[in-house]
Amino acid sequence: MISQQISQRWPAALPYWQLARLDRPIGSMLLLWPTWWALWLAAEGWPGLHLFIVFTLGVLLMRAAGCAINDFADRNIDGRVQRTAQRPLATGSVTPRGALALFAGLSLLAFALVLTTNKLAVLLSLPALALAFCYPFAKRYTHMPQVVLGAAFSMGIPMAFAAATGEVPAQAWLLYTANLLWTVCYDTFYAMVDRDDDLKIGVKSTAILFGELDKAMTGALQIMVLFALLLIGSRFALGAAYYSGLAVAAVLFAYQQWLVRDRERGACFLAFLNNNWVGAAIFAGIFFHYLLD
Repeated sequence: MISQQISQRWPAALPYWQLARLDRPIGSMLLLWPTWWALWLAAEGWPGLHLFIVFTLGVLLMRAAGCAINDFADRNIDGRVQRTAQRPLATGSVTPRGALALFAGLSLLAFALVLTTNKLAVLLSLPALALAFCYPFAKRYTHMPQVVLGAAFSMGIPMAFAAATGEVPAQAWLLYTANLLWTVCYDTFYAMVDRDDDLKIGVKSTAILFGELDKAMTGALQIMVLFALLLIGSRFALGAAYYSGLAVAAVLFAYQQWLVRDRERGACFLAFLNNNWVGAAIFAGIFFHYLLD
């Protein structure tokens, strides 16, 4: 609906809207859920309007910036992949210079938001930006670009603790690890969609690295995520609401394994999308723990 309105009123802006993936909010939600987990855990409940706005808008801006630099890096290969052939840089509706300008502009806006917090959060934003920039190029040099993506997607966690408490305790890094493993898992499902095309053009991924062990490896990652989140529950003295959310997440993980059982492209993509509900279930558990405490 929003994309149609933009197309009608500002047709020149539509390719940039699509380049930033603002028409596909799933990536933003997969970044927002763990950031909100961290904010609520760090503040032991509602983090305050200021931090909520800073981190919510910051995540949205940096996800959009990451998409812009990703498509810049992939501008010569997206046209050869079925899923990405219609992206704005692949079709020529956005220039490489325009993509770089969008990345820079959105990154500066996100940095301006972080400047309203504290020194530690500002310092942590620098490696976060570096990881966001490096991820798209990692797939050319390593079969584990998903690990780089996980590191980038998880930086909102230590930043949230830094902004809310002025420090990053050990349990924050445990949550960081849990989210990194989760990201590797769901992005492997995503990479399974493109595996045949990636093999032809030489792009690397964990889906290719795991090969026939892809289902076993994603299952093992899901078990490790759940174990790490159980430890989080203990470290933060969380109660029944949180563990109920984890139980829902475990059921969703099992459902995802059922979806990818035949490695069919559409089903693998659905498994990837289903992780939005995993993030929501865990956040609901944390939210209601503090609400009812």
